[in-house]
Amino acid sequence: MLYFVPMRLSPYLGLAFGVACTAGAAILIRLTDAPSLVIAAYRLTMASVLLLPVALLRSGEERRRLTGRDWRWMAASGGLLAVHFASWISSLAYTSVASSVVLVTTYPLFVGLGAHWLMRERLSSGMLGGILVAVIGGGIIGYGDFSSGRDALFGDALAVVGAFSGGGYLMIGRHLRRRLSLMTYIAVVYSTAAVILAVIAVGAGYPVTGYSRMTYMLLLALAVGPQLLGHSSLNWALKYLSAAFVSVSALGEPVGATVLAAVVLGEPVPPLKLAGGVFVLTGIYLTLREEQR
Repeated sequence: MLYFVPMRLSPYLGLAFGVACTAGAAILIRLTDAPSLVIAAYRLTMASVLLLPVALLRSGEERRRLTGRDWRWMAASGGLLAVHFASWISSLAYTSVASSVVLVTTYPLFVGLGAHWLMRERLSSGMLGGILVAVIGGGIIGYGDFSSGRDALFGDALAVVGAFSGGGYLMIGRHLRRRLSLMTYIAVVYSTAAVILAVIAVGAGYPVTGYSRMTYMLLLALAVGPQLLGHSSLNWALKYLSAAFVSVSALGEPVGATVLAAVVLGEPVPPLKLAGGVFVLTGIYLTLREEQR
């Protein structure tokens, strides 16, 4: 796994690997016969169970140096990750894979807004233009789903919540990963998110056992592939690249997810939805280009 990858590995290769692993998450979720919150809880819980023994062996010295502020920031990151997965995975039950993945990957826009409001970095006219283009794209996607009823629009809204929380998760990760090891950071963040999601799922009355063997295999695949390998690759790259630049990797995820949805699930991509996705991705590109300037 990436925990043992040499530091000389190019961060760009790490990002490409992470995108390849996360692109299949939406398909695995669609194939899983379990409620959305249960899927999210199992994904993070299984990942944490696999991760914690290694983390306890490798990061004991660093854990003793952590301050109360570090723990609070990591807990906040885990909370945002829990919201991200709960809202995004739930959105897949209401709207299409294409709409959900394209909208949830608008989180680079929220990273740009966060840099302006929280870090006092002025938004340029080019960044504002990129945000406007992306908002228009979201409107086109929403209009295309209007004919599908309120359920599709509700799913789109959940995906946007997932984008907002995902942006906060990346920004905190960039802040902490400059001085914390990958193992320490993801062990605390994933475990925090797992506990929150498990409490919510149990509190909502969802059954956490009694699923088919295939469902448990798919849940394990989600934990190992998109989570431990995919998200951990992005968190690894945050030490070397800015949060805004890391988030550009999301541009490849909707492409891969949409292709997989068409091949595996036979889910069509209507022209209007495709046009909206192009607008959203163009807006993200323009925003990230201004961020790099």
